[in-house]
Amino acid sequence: MTNIEGAGVRRSLVALTGVVALGLAGCSSGKPASFGEGDVAGLPVTHFESGLKPNAPEPDLDVTNAGDDEADRIAIATIADVEDYWSDALPSGFDMPFEPVKSLLSYDSEGPNQENGCGDTEKNANAFYCSVDDSVAWDRGVLLPTMMDKFGPLSVVTVLAHEFGHAVQYRLGDKAGITRNTPTIVKEQQADCFAGGYYRWVAEGKSKYFAVSTSDGLNSALSSLFLVRDSAGTSATDRSAHGTGFDRIYAFQIGFERGPKECAGMTMDNIQPRLTERPFDAGDRDGDITIDREAITALQASLDQAFQRAGVKAPEIVDNGGSCASGPATPPATYCASDNTVSIDLAALSELGQPVDQEGEFSGSSRGGHGDFAAFSEVASRYAIGIQKGVGASLDNANAGLRTACLVGAWAAATTHLQGGDQLRISAGDLDEAISDLLRPDSLVAADVNGTSAASGFNRVEAMRTGYLEGSQPCSTQYG
Repeated sequence: MTNIEGAGVRRSLVALTGVVALGLAGCSSGKPASFGEGDVAGLPVTHFESGLKPNAPEPDLDVTNAGDDEADRIAIATIADVEDYWSDALPSGFDMPFEPVKSLLSYDSEGPNQENGCGDTEKNANAFYCSVDDSVAWDRGVLLPTMMDKFGPLSVVTVLAHEFGHAVQYRLGDKAGITRNTPTIVKEQQADCFAGGYYRWVAEGKSKYFAVSTSDGLNSALSSLFLVRDSAGTSATDRSAHGTGFDRIYAFQIGFERGPKECAGMTMDNIQPRLTERPFDAGDRDGDITIDREAITALQASLDQAFQRAGVKAPEIVDNGGSCASGPATPPATYCASDNTVSIDLAALSELGQPVDQEGEFSGSSRGGHGDFAAFSEVASRYAIGIQKGVGASLDNANAGLRTACLVGAWAAATTHLQGGDQLRISAGDLDEAISDLLRPDSLVAADVNGTSAASGFNRVEAMRTGYLEGSQPCSTQYG
């Protein structure tokens, strides 16, 4: 986030005029209708090891320069699998036959150079579809092993399902509205969406090659997609824009929930209103402020103004080490019902809120944190728990965690409209910092009062996104 006023500090907090939490008045004091883990876009929440099935068949594909390592085994199985998916999805959804890509290339970006229609592969740690010769290529030497080390085998599946989505665009042509003038961000949103449609098919148990759980499995897919997001401050109109983590995951989720026809209908006109990719505002610099007492004071003011129309006593944020005299502790921030406070561990929040090291994230050597908005969101979530207690909402189940994430999203959206004054305002990259935190297993943003987070990262992200895009009313109607 940014601050607007103040010597030497980039500020951005502004009056919120109570636009958050209006929907909470209707929350029930009893258990919500959906108690427990619920579902993921209509599928049950499942828990098992995701990845290549032990009894998966041997793919019958001709791959130039294929290796015999795990990365290539998964990559080649992915191509075979997405071709199985699209061999049905194109005829049934678009009334057209499916044609496999003309060639496949595996290479090591640090090994001998290879070539395809788009040029040399030397030092190109990438995976890509090349329309010149209708091929899909991937770097098995650097890119795929790096992603597998960080997020497991499904990261390879996610990346190549996305790249094959571009091959599908090439085949759909007018049916996907793709022309030479189509902005890159539209093509990338469609490809992420197509990948989501494929993952739904796998999650439904239709794949011969892969199994994916709707808990840790989908969490891995979303995390790997998040890893390849654009840098904060990129404009959606940039010729190479692929999207923020927020935007890319949203597109994936649309595909998972609604299928490939919805993906093919994406245009700049209908995605522009929800895109979050934008340059930094003047004076924002890198968009991060130090998490110190001054920042927490600003956060308290922002939350007080945002939730004032809930009509309940606001929790006070206090630096008590993140613990309570009575009740469960959920450091680095804890809601203490006995005295209606949010107890924080300021030092731990400061560490969490260190600027993101995106290059280090990718290489596995990050020395950064999750960004200031990750730390603010953790505190805001416990504050929102206090507001929910005040209006009689349930606090100790999965719906409470998702409702909390939704309210954090609604608060974040409210800050985007603020101008001037000595108050917090969301800046470019902040939503990705929240997504980064949400996907951590110990995140508080979608956790109940006891710190238990909803099992599905898919649902956590969707809940925060709902609040951000639709406001606070759905927080109570959708999450009890």
